[in-house]
Amino acid sequence: MSRTSPGRADAPLFPMRSVVLGAFVPSLLFEIGAGAMMPVIAITATARGATLAVAGVMAALLPIGQILADLPAGALAAKLGDRRAMLLAGAVAAVGFLGLALAPNLAVLAASVLLTGASSAVFNLARHSYLTDITPALQRARVLSTLAGVHRIGFFIGPFAGAAIIHGGDVQNAYWLAVATSLLATLVVAAVRDEPTERASPGDSSAHAAAVPGAKRPTMLAVLREHRTVFTTLGFAVLAVGAVRGARQTVLPLWGEHLGFDPAVTSVIFGLAGGVDMLLFYPAGKVMDRFGRLWIGIPSMVVMAVGLVLLPFATTVGAVAVAAMVIGLGNGMGSGVLMTLGADVAPAGQRSQFLGIWRVFQDTGSAVGPLVISAGAAIGSLAAGIWAMSALALGAAGALGRWVPRWSVHANRTTRRRAGIG
Repeated sequence: MSRTSPGRADAPLFPMRSVVLGAFVPSLLFEIGAGAMMPVIAITATARGATLAVAGVMAALLPIGQILADLPAGALAAKLGDRRAMLLAGAVAAVGFLGLALAPNLAVLAASVLLTGASSAVFNLARHSYLTDITPALQRARVLSTLAGVHRIGFFIGPFAGAAIIHGGDVQNAYWLAVATSLLATLVVAAVRDEPTERASPGDSSAHAAAVPGAKRPTMLAVLREHRTVFTTLGFAVLAVGAVRGARQTVLPLWGEHLGFDPAVTSVIFGLAGGVDMLLFYPAGKVMDRFGRLWIGIPSMVVMAVGLVLLPFATTVGAVAVAAMVIGLGNGMGSGVLMTLGADVAPAGQRSQFLGIWRVFQDTGSAVGPLVISAGAAIGSLAAGIWAMSALALGAAGALGRWVPRWSVHANRTTRRRAGIG
């Protein structure tokens, strides 16, 4: 994959070879397959004899597989390199999707879901590390927020593509589509030539200085120990942001079910929120690059908190749609912010291992959020669970405001001036 020199002010923001073909196109293809798979996991499980509860557990194995693989993904990418890790992840994902298509029983189905989640963790970590590696610090947020937008677009297209290929055929066709897209993503990565990396970049802090050639590769445990203060401060802010974002995937379907909406109506509302979400990824990145990360991170959480507060008061389709779009607006505003912050603080020479640990916090939060909402429903007050997440969103905003300036020179213009960055 060719590298655009970070030091060139006239270098294109999205070089065709290194960024578009090296990361955006494979990510779009990979997420289309994942999006096609997601709606049919539970259906496949019930067809294999699972109860609804067991089918729900099967679907939950995907994020569990991601969390379990985050740390190994960091070590693997550090050992093989980002490009080779993406190639391996794409091939393994194809095997996982193939297992889903051919699974004769629940055991094989569960193993295939876990394998797919694990491959997703490796692929996501490698592309994050790769773009961090090649992108100048003062353009980083736009590149990573666009990557987050590509992820959203692919995941949005996937269910519709899956529905089209399933229509008049078999549910397993969605998995065959995912096999094809993951293999195609792998082929695109393989076709893009790899070249030496230029790591140093104007606007990078000392933590991003070039790695020492021939230096011994640190272990995950050594990286965790060395940067434990970052993870016990900013890491918990990342976990809180991840939880709020994860909750939005659950809160709208559950509230629609609580109000007795037709599933088709709930799906339309969910789609509206997703549409608003996808509109803002590039503007969000531009604001972060120009003014600093906090100008997006804090407003994103505050807007999501407002949407979550409003939702339990919404009892009509129109009111729920408005609250859903406010939540989608807040989530879209924060497109790429966690990846950007991870890139800001990840030290060169330990980048892949650091980002593997970083993604554990992010993915764990995404898994915890829906559990908080479900806990509220279990104790008889879904609204209480939603309001708890609203409070957590405000807490996340406060944590970002407290810890981002300490660890990222790109928190705002003040921190950049103090670091001597124009």
